[in-house]
Amino acid sequence: MAGDTRERMIEATVAALPHRGVAGMSFTDILAGSGAARGAIYHHFPGGKAQLVAEAAERNGCEVRARLAALPADSPPEAVAAFLDLVRPVLAASAAGGGCAVAAVTVGAGSEADDVTLRQVASTAFTSWVDQLAERLTAAGLGADAARDLAATLITLLQGAHVLCRAAGDLEPFEQVARTAASLVAHRYAG
Repeated sequence: MAGDTRERMIEATVAALPHRGVAGMSFTDILAGSGAARGAIYHHFPGGKAQLVAEAAERNGCEVRARLAALPADSPPEAVAAFLDLVRPVLAASAAGGGCAVAAVTVGAGSEADDVTLRQVASTAFTSWVDQLAERLTAAGLGADAARDLAATLITLLQGAHVLCRAAGDLEPFEQVARTAASLVAHRYAG
């Protein structure tokens, strides 16, 4: 049962981060979202908010990596199209005021030590996404260097689109770059 409370608290934090960021997220939000008692906070997360946020960002990073691992690898254009389809609903949520839980931890969280730790968590997650996407692109037939460069470009596209879609309040910034990325990949890596 205690494990369930801890898991619910992490899940509530993953859900809160894209909307509130680290600075705007409170323990009250997490307790309300998880149904946990106030005493559960430091029982499960003796390192406080920084520990809870770090674990939530790590969890979200692993979940995204798993989704990327499941992308088809029939050809580079198909892999890119599948990636764009995978992230489209996430970016629609950004347009509605959400964002990326991992990216949220890169913006001022509190103490300098917490900020450094959380940026390292985010960097590790982003690197794992690039690595996983590069693996899928390599399986689709790209050389290792080209796959890594394209994967980094796509993850950067994703993160930039989060910001632009949220600012615009719609999905059009993503749709523009998605069309361009798909076209460039189709022309460069045509069968």
